[in-house]
Amino acid sequence: MKSYASLEGWAFEILVFLAGLMPNPEITTSLIAICVNTETIAYMITYGLSAAASTRVSNELGAGNPNKAKHAMTVTLKLYVLLTLAVALMLAFGHGIWAGFFSNSHSIIKKFAGMTPLLIVSIAIDAIQGVLSGAARGCGWQNLAVLVNLGTFYFIGMPIAVFLGFKFELYVKGLWIGLICGLSCQTCTLMLIIFYRKWTKINLSDENNNETQAV
Repeated sequence: MKSYASLEGWAFEILVFLAGLMPNPEITTSLIAICVNTETIAYMITYGLSAAASTRVSNELGAGNPNKAKHAMTVTLKLYVLLTLAVALMLAFGHGIWAGFFSNSHSIIKKFAGMTPLLIVSIAIDAIQGVLSGAARGCGWQNLAVLVNLGTFYFIGMPIAVFLGFKFELYVKGLWIGLICGLSCQTCTLMLIIFYRKWTKINLSDENNNETQAV
């Protein structure tokens, strides 16, 4: 789990570094740093749901109830919708106040308002992948989730961020669109893995029973 979180954290740090290579680095780095911190704070709200999904899924699979494990993940996704909606409304109507907590620069606060729609999208997608990642950990697919994270962030998201940010001169918006692309690919891949992989193959109670019989 540590390596999984580290890969995503490093991706955010790379965005801050890239922002420093752009024109007006004081403004671009401040703006991307506010976005990164906002994303992290919002993710912490749903991280509890991710941990709960991981624990519940692993418990149900251990008890030999794969259908209940899937139901637990579905309920967690529904709860995430309510939390994400609350965060989105807060940013939509209070983005100026929120940015003011980080900077008193009128220019940065104004530019953050333009980033708010993209930030809301990334927060929503990141929350979904957080819950899906928790379910994947509960299923024992940590290594697979790490590979998905590595591929989507560093081979899809980051190249798109660099291309849009520098080639098309979208700057901070380009970097964040690249991040959204990486998050979207990550979420879609995890969703395919979780919803189309046969959970009955990881029924832990059957494995325990077989081990008991063998002894």
